[in-house]
Amino acid sequence: MDDNLQYKIALKKLNGVGAHRAKKLVSYAGGVKELFELSDRKLALIPGIGTMIVKKLERTTAMRLAEEELRFLEKKQLKTVFFLDEEYPNRLRYCDDGPVLLYSKGNMDLNKPYSVSIVGTRDYTEYGSRITERLVEELRPYDPLIVSGLAYGIDTISHRSAIHQGLQTVGVLGNSLDRIYPNSNRSLAEKMLENGGLLSEFESGTQPDRMNFPQRNRIVAGMSDVTIVVESGVKGGSMITARLAASYNRDVAAFPGPIDAPFSAGCNYLIKTNQATLIESCADLIYLMGWQKEESTHSPQKQLFVELNEEEQKLFEAFKDNKKQSLDILSLKCDWTVSKTSTILLELEFKGLIKTLPGKMYAVT
Repeated sequence: MDDNLQYKIALKKLNGVGAHRAKKLVSYAGGVKELFELSDRKLALIPGIGTMIVKKLERTTAMRLAEEELRFLEKKQLKTVFFLDEEYPNRLRYCDDGPVLLYSKGNMDLNKPYSVSIVGTRDYTEYGSRITERLVEELRPYDPLIVSGLAYGIDTISHRSAIHQGLQTVGVLGNSLDRIYPNSNRSLAEKMLENGGLLSEFESGTQPDRMNFPQRNRIVAGMSDVTIVVESGVKGGSMITARLAASYNRDVAAFPGPIDAPFSAGCNYLIKTNQATLIESCADLIYLMGWQKEESTHSPQKQLFVELNEEEQKLFEAFKDNKKQSLDILSLKCDWTVSKTSTILLELEFKGLIKTLPGKMYAVT
C-alpha cells in the first residue's frame, strides 16, 4: 500500500482547500507528506496562505478523517489515483480545477492515446440511440477510451456499445463508489469493471445530489480529447459538459437534429453559435481530430451460437408474441422484479439478441 495514501486523502479533507489551492500547497511544501509535517509558522509563509488560513486547515482532524476513509477503501477494495501519480489522467492534469484525488474501481487505462466523451439527454430518441451505437462501432479501429457519466439515456448507450465493441469505457459518478446511481445500471457497471470501470472524486457516503453533477461533468470533459453531444435540450448536464470542454481548450462536436426536436435543440444551438463542430458520422470526427487507426484492434463480442441459461431463455421467449416489449410487461410475464428483468435483459443485449429502445422498450434484433 502507498505509504503516503493517508496524507493524500487528508489533503482533500483540509478545510477551505479546493483543488487549485491543494496543488499549490503540495508544490510549495515539496510533497503531500511534507505539507502535514510543516510547522504552522512555515506553512503561513506560503504565498496566499497566512496564519488565518493555517488555523482553519485543521490538519490533525483531516488526518483522523483520512484514517477512517482509508478503512472504507480497504473494505470496498477501491483504488486511488493522486494528481502526481503516473496513472492520473494526463488530460485532466492540465485542468486547473482537476481533482487532487480520484477513487477508482475496475481495470482501466486512463491515458490511452485517444479518449472520447459521449454525452446526451436521459430522454433520448431512437435516432439518438442509433447514432450513438453507430459512432462507437465505427470508433473501434481507433481503440479510444469511451468516457461518460453512467446516467440514463445516451450515457448508458455509450457504455453498453463500448462493451459490445470491446472498448474500454469509464463511468464518472456524481456520488461515492459505495453505491451505483441509477440503481438500474448496477449490472452494466459490473460489466464495465472487466474492461474499464468507475471513477469518482467523492468520498464515502456521498449521495448523488444535484449539486455534484456539474463537478462530475468537469471530469468527463477534462479526461477526453473531444466531447461529443448526441442529443440534448438547450439546458442540462450535456450542455454544461460541452462548455467545460471548450473552457479546457478541448474539441466539442455535436450531431445535428430536426429544428423542431426538443432533444436536438441543444446540439443545434451549439453548432449554430460555433461552440461545437457539426458531425454527421465517425468519419467527420476522425477528420476533425486527425486520428490514425490503432494497429491492434478489438473484436466486438459476437457469437454464432448463443447459449442461454434458464432465466435468459425464459425472458427471450417472452418476446415470441411481440418482438417489441416494455420493461414492465416483460417483468409481469416472467413474474420477476423490474431490477431482475433489467439485469437479464442486459445479458441478452450483450449476446446480441435484443436491443434497447427509448421509453424503457426492448426489441429482438
